[in-house]
Amino acid sequence: MIIGIAGPYSSHTEEGRRANLNKLNEVAARVLEMGHIPLIGVNAALPIIQQAQVNNNYNTIMDISMAVISACEAILVIGESKGANRERDYIMAKGLPVYYSLDEIPTP
Repeated sequence: MIIGIAGPYSSHTEEGRRANLNKLNEVAARVLEMGHIPLIGVNAALPIIQQAQVNNNYNTIMDISMAVISACEAILVIGESKGANRERDYIMAKGLPVYYSLDEIPTP
C-alpha cells in the first residue's frame, strides 16, 4: 500500500524544521520496513523550491504535497499541523484509511 506520512514540517527555526523532517523520514523508514511504500510531500517539494523562484514557499510546498498525497492509498498522521490536517482531510474525503500509529497499519 502507498501510505502518505503527514506531520508538522514548519518551524520558527531551521533546527526545528530539520527535526520535524527527520521525524517524518524516520517514521517513513518504519513504514517501508513493514512492506509498504511511504511518501512524504515535503520531501518532493523541498529540492524544487530550493531551486525555483516562487512567491510563497508554503503554498508551493502544499501544492506539491497535495499532489503527492493524491497518489496515496492511506495516510499515517504523526502530528497535527495546518498542512498535515489538510492532507488527512483529503484522504478522509476519498474514503481511504487514516492511521495515527504504526500499530494500526496492516501487514501486507
